[in-house]
Amino acid sequence: MSPGPKRDVWDKVAIVLQPVGGLLTALAIAMFGYFSSSYLNRRQAMETNTRLYSELMSRREESESALRKDMFVSIITSFLRPAGGSLNSDVLNLELLAYNFHESLNLRPLFVDLKRRITKGLAEAKTAPARAEYQEYQERIERVAREIGRKQMIVLEGVGKKFDRTIDLTSDPDGSTLEPATMTLEGVETTVSVDVLGVDRRNRQVSVGLTVETPDPEQGRQTKTANFDVSYFDFPMIDNTRLSGGQRCAVVLNNFSDHSADLTVVLFPGEYASLKEKPYYNEVIENVLSASKKLKQ
Repeated sequence: MSPGPKRDVWDKVAIVLQPVGGLLTALAIAMFGYFSSSYLNRRQAMETNTRLYSELMSRREESESALRKDMFVSIITSFLRPAGGSLNSDVLNLELLAYNFHESLNLRPLFVDLKRRITKGLAEAKTAPARAEYQEYQERIERVAREIGRKQMIVLEGVGKKFDRTIDLTSDPDGSTLEPATMTLEGVETTVSVDVLGVDRRNRQVSVGLTVETPDPEQGRQTKTANFDVSYFDFPMIDNTRLSGGQRCAVVLNNFSDHSADLTVVLFPGEYASLKEKPYYNEVIENVLSASKKLKQ
């Protein structure tokens, strides 16, 4: 019997590694299957959690909307009933309305009506405790109005531009013009000036004339004017002047004393106006065309 071919070192290594290679292949397949299954399980769990979170958030929003609707109906009904409510309950209801619906409702008529009733009651009060009570009501409605104005200004200052001016009330400011300011928002340069038309010291109210100048590449410089009263009960998201390009300009009364009145003029994008405000169709078309031009560039 003739001896077989002599095997070298590599032949011996191949004989040893052949079963090891099969084992490693099987191990790699098993590990791939394990990690694939683990990845799919994690992905499925993530999708399940996301779907569950979305359902929970949707149900939460629905319940909050229903609660706000019931609250709104209950509060507004108290103001509209023929007999009317007590001054204390009406002040409380106005506070609830202001804190929960100030971005979507123009509450100025309710504030003005309550202020009128409080002023009348204060004038007719015969005793010191009664006068103190009416004075407290007045401070409450002014405090909540200033707080709402402050909250809205925090939002608008973050997305817009503003400047502050002070009216000197130690003399007659009627007919004076406050120092104008030029602000640039969304690439548009706007010059705003405020004229003082009158001051109602009793009701803490200032009549102003607003002049806004904006450049127009086709029609030249455009000027828009508006005259209105500014008090603590005018909120910038609701009470504002619509400008070209969808921007808004509002004047806010921050403080009123015997010596001065502090005003803030804020310029902000129209999408931050109140929820009841809807853009005009031409503004929507202009915004779409502007966005298309920017994409092409």
